[in-house]
Amino acid sequence: MNLPILAVTSGEPTGIGPDVCLGLAEHDLPCRPVILADKHLLAERAAQLGKNVRLRDYAPDNRAEAGTLEVLHIPLAAPCQAGRLNAANAPYVLQLLDTAYEGIVRGEFAAMVTAPLHKGIINEATGVFFSGHTEYLAEKSGTDRVVMMLAGGGLRVALVTTHLPLKDVAAAVSFDAVCETARILHRDLRGKFKIAAPRILVAGLNPHAGEGGHLGHEENDVIIPALDKLRGEGLDVRGPYPADTLFQPFMLKDADAVLAMYHDQGLPVLKYASFGRGVNITLGLPFVRTSVDHGTALDLAGTGRADGGSLVTAVQTALEMVG
Repeated sequence: MNLPILAVTSGEPTGIGPDVCLGLAEHDLPCRPVILADKHLLAERAAQLGKNVRLRDYAPDNRAEAGTLEVLHIPLAAPCQAGRLNAANAPYVLQLLDTAYEGIVRGEFAAMVTAPLHKGIINEATGVFFSGHTEYLAEKSGTDRVVMMLAGGGLRVALVTTHLPLKDVAAAVSFDAVCETARILHRDLRGKFKIAAPRILVAGLNPHAGEGGHLGHEENDVIIPALDKLRGEGLDVRGPYPADTLFQPFMLKDADAVLAMYHDQGLPVLKYASFGRGVNITLGLPFVRTSVDHGTALDLAGTGRADGGSLVTAVQTALEMVG
């Protein structure tokens, strides 16, 4: 049986990425998850965790037996210890992503699933601004705009802006940004999630969605005109709604997704509802990419307390999207 091959990048080597990747060996998944990592790091972390995980070098035409993890070996740049960041390994983390992307382009991998990385250490090591997987993969693939969407707990929440300081958000919520984000969300809900007529609820930017212009002008000047334009194109977009009342069951029961204006407007609600079982999805890319809904959790690395549920969900979601 030809199972889809998924590239699973193990992320920051001193965080819980290697731990949760090892946990995939405990699940009978209808795919071949190939872990991109230093195989010696995985073996050492498995020993530290007391896990008896069989590792085998990945060979495209030779599937490993059940209970064995296939590993595409990429050597660390420097030794690492669980919980202790080492900037020397920042290029290693980026190489994991580059290798996964190259395999996607070749058609070898059906999708990319990513464990968490540490943005700060990459910025510190490279001297080049790095804001996250989403933006890096967009630039790598030459994609003008991508959309971050998290799913879990019965919710899907997409973002107009992603990793920006709060002081920069209002300027980034432009007419074009709202329109383009909504179009990508609508298109991928149809194409990748097989929702024939997506219904999208849109949050305002300001408290009370601007209170008719008394608490901010972005709703009147930007968001409402953008939604009018989108409705003219046939998209079912509703709002803008005050974010503090939008996430209520009676509001969400007929919605397929919520479009929030910024990171900490929409994601706290979703993560409250699904943390540890949520999945981060990058829409708009010419390939499927999913990720965990948590960070590197350096304090949990190597302790056995990391929950791998989000990575399993990310793999399952990627399979649904490519299926």
